[in-house]
Amino acid sequence: MRIVIADDAVLLREGLVRLLTESGHQVVAAVGDGDALVEAVVEHRPDVSIVDVRMPPSHTDEGLRAAVEARRLVPRTPILVLSQYVEVSYADDLLATTGGGGGGIGYLLKDRVAAIDEFLDALRRVAGGGTVLDPEVVGQLFARRRRDDPLRELTPREREVLALMAEGRSNTAIARALVVSDGAVEKHVRNIFTKLTLPPDTEQHRRVLAVLTYLRN
Repeated sequence: MRIVIADDAVLLREGLVRLLTESGHQVVAAVGDGDALVEAVVEHRPDVSIVDVRMPPSHTDEGLRAAVEARRLVPRTPILVLSQYVEVSYADDLLATTGGGGGGIGYLLKDRVAAIDEFLDALRRVAGGGTVLDPEVVGQLFARRRRDDPLRELTPREREVLALMAEGRSNTAIARALVVSDGAVEKHVRNIFTKLTLPPDTEQHRRVLAVLTYLRN
């Protein structure tokens, strides 16, 4: 894969460059601020970009804002946020860019990445158009749920399935996690689509819409 890295921590940035290069990938740009990220995405059109949240000049949410801008200028460009922090507002804005079937979004917390293989697998899934979210990110976004919760019609098991969908898991992976059959998961997913009144479309598009409904409420 051709990859852009945006992180102002030089040691981490160079460590990622080395890790990805040794894993057979090509790092086409490694930058330290949001403006440079946007420029690199527009210039290189990478297969995926790895982005930190807090970068110069204010070290608050520049990375996420730059990621949103990069997705605006290069629609569907895959972005994997890799950070120590959950910035809820702009995370929601970034996830909103997956509407219309354009996935390719991930948000992982640095301290919770347990293994290199897991990280590389998440990177591949995001590059392939998937949505990969750390459970802690899901939890903080879910905490913003409104009173008029469109998820209120879901059963507890359907909520579990939807939460695992939000982590980017396939139906087979969900079945393993819940110790149920693939057929049972497929039935729950169909019920979720029906209860959330999602329009008929491709399976991937409806999964993205379901996850967005889950995260915004």
